[in-house]
Amino acid sequence: MKKILVPTDFSEQAENALHVAAQLAKKHDAEIFLLHLLEIPLHQVDALSTHSDLPEAMFFMKLAHKRFEDVMAKDYLKDVTVHETVEFQQSFTSLIDVCKAKNIDLIVMGSHGASGFKEMFIGSNTEKVVRTSDIPVLVIKNAHQEFQVNDFVFASDFKKDNKKTYKQAVSIAKSFEAKMHLVMVNTASNFSTTEKAKKRISEFTKDTDYDEYSVNIYNDESVEQGILNFSKSINADLIGISTHGRQGIAHFFNGSISEDLVNHAKRPVITFKI
Repeated sequence: MKKILVPTDFSEQAENALHVAAQLAKKHDAEIFLLHLLEIPLHQVDALSTHSDLPEAMFFMKLAHKRFEDVMAKDYLKDVTVHETVEFQQSFTSLIDVCKAKNIDLIVMGSHGASGFKEMFIGSNTEKVVRTSDIPVLVIKNAHQEFQVNDFVFASDFKKDNKKTYKQAVSIAKSFEAKMHLVMVNTASNFSTTEKAKKRISEFTKDTDYDEYSVNIYNDESVEQGILNFSKSINADLIGISTHGRQGIAHFFNGSISEDLVNHAKRPVITFKI
């Protein structure tokens, strides 16, 4: 973990994420790319004009730079290498292009979530990034004066297509020296006996050299509710889950448990793309 991207709109939630990212950067000797997306109505401008020639662009660039200066003066960023990055983009999905260009290892984002009609028809910016990102996304919901992970829940169906993401989760657990709590949620419509579930998890984990974990079969009304309730019962510091990154019509009808967790969880969530 050498390059961390932190998107910012200079809100309280974004600062919470930056504070956590700074702690991770110090721990791993990493650098931070602090990204602000400027939403300029470029469709109204001649295609041959450059962004820097636009009065609106110049004004908002200066405003963003002033806000960057205020952020960079924070005590928690002392001795951390932070790159000021501004992009003229209309969509948060363009953040993924920045990650590829900068070879980012981890995205850390703040979020207060979304619910109800807003969740269904608009969704949170964080949810959109989770859906499209090929690299892990750590979602921070609250302020963390000291970000420590002692108990790390990894929720899965423990099928073969999740093995890659499990290895990424193990890497995170090792970096924090955390205990992993592997949890498989049983629901009425998708039930497996404890014996069969434990056998599947044992087969799933046998090639990974990390023994600091517990195996848990949890029954609940839905997978999402089971993950949230189990995490609450052990007071987990972090929830990890894989995401298929469904988009378009498939996402509307099938949804995504990982995106629901990002919206509804009260504790940090990290997602890994299958």
